[in-house]
Amino acid sequence: MNAAVNVTATGGNTGTVLLVGRILIGILFLVAGIMKAMNIVGTTGYMTKLGFPAPELMAYLSTIIELASGVLLIIGWQTRRVAWLLLVYVVIATGMAHRFWEYEPAQRGNQINHFLKNLALIGAMLFIVVSGPGSASVDKN
Repeated sequence: MNAAVNVTATGGNTGTVLLVGRILIGILFLVAGIMKAMNIVGTTGYMTKLGFPAPELMAYLSTIIELASGVLLIIGWQTRRVAWLLLVYVVIATGMAHRFWEYEPAQRGNQINHFLKNLALIGAMLFIVVSGPGSASVDKN
């Protein structure tokens, strides 16, 4: 699809549509980061349970990644780089935390939902890498 078709499909509001998309995705990471920060001890315990090396460091690192990336997506600064970082981050998180096939049947459905949500986020990051942040951003491209 060429750029003219994209503009027409969004009624000429491509920048606004990309902004809304970035805000909605950014909120997900920002809230997750806030929740981790508010319970860093619990986050560290969860990282330990998942088998991460240096779980306390990983708890802080994941909190910083989620907080900073959420804000950067929302404002649209270094957007493509942030999207690549989040793509890698979500791949790791999915592989470590949402191995639904290892869960008891009672929890498997919930884990499948998280696994699929993360696949959708990976897809969203690929869209951001290709489309950029749009004109309603600090990057303006």
